[in-house]
Amino acid sequence: MSLERRDQLIRELCELRGIGDAAHVIQQGVVSIDDFDIAIDYYDEDPAAIYVNFQFGIVSGGRTLRVFRLLLEANLSVYAQDQAQMGVEAETGSIVLVVRGLLNEDADGPWLVEMIEHYVEHGRYWRDNILMSDDEMFRHLSDGAYVWIRA
Repeated sequence: MSLERRDQLIRELCELRGIGDAAHVIQQGVVSIDDFDIAIDYYDEDPAAIYVNFQFGIVSGGRTLRVFRLLLEANLSVYAQDQAQMGVEAETGSIVLVVRGLLNEDADGPWLVEMIEHYVEHGRYWRDNILMSDDEMFRHLSDGAYVWIRA
């Protein structure tokens, strides 16, 4: 696997999603889909995979500790079955989901589009139900009942 394979997947993604400037996306390594910035990276140290990083939004002040708990719960109960992990970027306070996608014979443009659309749906859920929730709703999110987790 190689950087060329990543670039080909990005070209296919852009064609399938109607994104006009694939060369710009390849150069920047970031594409915006449904209001989410998504970075697609390849590392020589892990030639069997690409890494797709989703920016889900910024945690507002006073909620960081509770969101950390929700991220831990999600990593243990939802994302443990995927090759994905959620976290918070220290510099921005943004929720980020990192997905390791295996570059096997099934890895093509439609596969990448399907993966991205799947996790964009997760991002919408986080944004709409956790990051943007009002204070009263937010207080009940991590009460131990785990009803907020959609698997």
